[in-house]
Amino acid sequence: MMKLHSLQPWRCYCNSRILRPLFYSTLGSTSFRSPEDSLYRRVSQAGDPRISIVSVLDQWVEEGREVKQSDLQKLIKQLRKFRRFNHALQLCEWISNERNQEPSPGDIAIQLHLISKVHGLEQAEKYFNSIRESSRDYKVYGALLNCYVEDKKLEKAEALMEKMRELGFVKTPLPYNTMLGLYAHLGKHEKLDELIEEMEEMGIARDRFTYNIRMNAYAANSDVTNMEKLLLKMEADPLISMDWHAYFVVANGYFKAGLSDKSLLMLKRSEQLIGDKQRWFAYECLITLYAAIGNKDQVYRVWNLYANLKRRYNTGYLCIISSLMKLDDIEGAEEILKEWESGDTCFDFKIPNMMVNSYCKKGLVDKAEAYISRLMENGKEPQANTWDRLATGYHANDQTMKAVEAMKKAISASPPGWKPNYYTLAACLEYLKTNGNVEAVEEIVRLLGKHNIISSHINDRFVDYIHSDNQTSSALDQFGLDDHIERIDHASDLNKLNFAEVLKNEETSV
Repeated sequence: MMKLHSLQPWRCYCNSRILRPLFYSTLGSTSFRSPEDSLYRRVSQAGDPRISIVSVLDQWVEEGREVKQSDLQKLIKQLRKFRRFNHALQLCEWISNERNQEPSPGDIAIQLHLISKVHGLEQAEKYFNSIRESSRDYKVYGALLNCYVEDKKLEKAEALMEKMRELGFVKTPLPYNTMLGLYAHLGKHEKLDELIEEMEEMGIARDRFTYNIRMNAYAANSDVTNMEKLLLKMEADPLISMDWHAYFVVANGYFKAGLSDKSLLMLKRSEQLIGDKQRWFAYECLITLYAAIGNKDQVYRVWNLYANLKRRYNTGYLCIISSLMKLDDIEGAEEILKEWESGDTCFDFKIPNMMVNSYCKKGLVDKAEAYISRLMENGKEPQANTWDRLATGYHANDQTMKAVEAMKKAISASPPGWKPNYYTLAACLEYLKTNGNVEAVEEIVRLLGKHNIISSHINDRFVDYIHSDNQTSSALDQFGLDDHIERIDHASDLNKLNFAEVLKNEETSV
């Protein structure tokens, strides 16, 4: 389960807004969107990642409407920002196919990163190898480095960094910051120090991102002494412009060390430095940490500031509702949920999924059931994740047969690449086998195979398991995952506490 102070510095800022399928707001306007019909609006409404947006683009062109290259580039940027990687990649490929123009190194870098996100690192490497040498500039190499870092491939990242040194592509802080983030996450502080020393020898000045990566490493390890020393150094550095997030990282470090009073003081300093363009994300961060501290009054105060901005995002609603549920203010969370449902933001299933998960964690399975029923009555078909969360809630509350039925629905509704909560799934299979319901176990195993959740090899293992009397073998063993199974944490808003996610968004060339 992800902790508030978790450190994942290799991820992009867009990752902090995990699985966010929609990127429009209630009242927002941009330079490339009209308040009525626009390509931006049509693409934003095609929020289901399983549905191709190619037809949306084709229809726009068939209607005789103009498609500007600048608009397409802004759309790709927005799609990436809000984790609609599949759609962003489709848009890149559409441009290549329809415009038949030579992509720039920047375009190649973006497509490389998107391929890694959608199809995996191996396919991204194949794409990189297909690019002619003359088109592989520092942006393209930087994109591949970012892919390695996101996948925590330390050896490959270090080898590529060395190649970039040979090519003269490490003359700015960006590749260093990318590697520093990985070292910080892996706890390799000696490597981190060596890289910072190399920057100094190369005459590459530390920027605030370099400082903040180190600050985040200290905060994650509750190293208050060095965190405070580094903060004083940052404040005294004339080349560094202090930003809200630096103080926010320190506040998180104090919170992790159990120093809530100092954490609150840093949050006040942080809030004073928030710029106009940063308010949405910054307020979400503040709400999250105030909730972790347990200060409900401050959560509501900052939410009121957010609510008074000119537009509201689904992510803001997700943040405040999740925070109130953590504070056991269920009534308050449900009131804001009603506000979201009646507002102008388009429907985003992350919010219902979070509500179902929160209800189940609190033992309020009846409320989760009723909410899902209401969604279905309103024509909103639950996702695989919705049923998966409900199944976990049922299992945790000793309603295993209901968990079995919910898990079957989750598998049946699963999109490509979806993974269940393996602990819940294994518990369901164990329960059925223990009670002699072999046919039900076989049915679930067939569903898993049909939806490519398990391989044929694992399917064969389950066949043996179902008919075996071996008491030492469990359903969980059959997945071949050993003990390295990621426990699913659906409170993804806590990811926004990581500094380097802001770093990547603000400065990465990918």
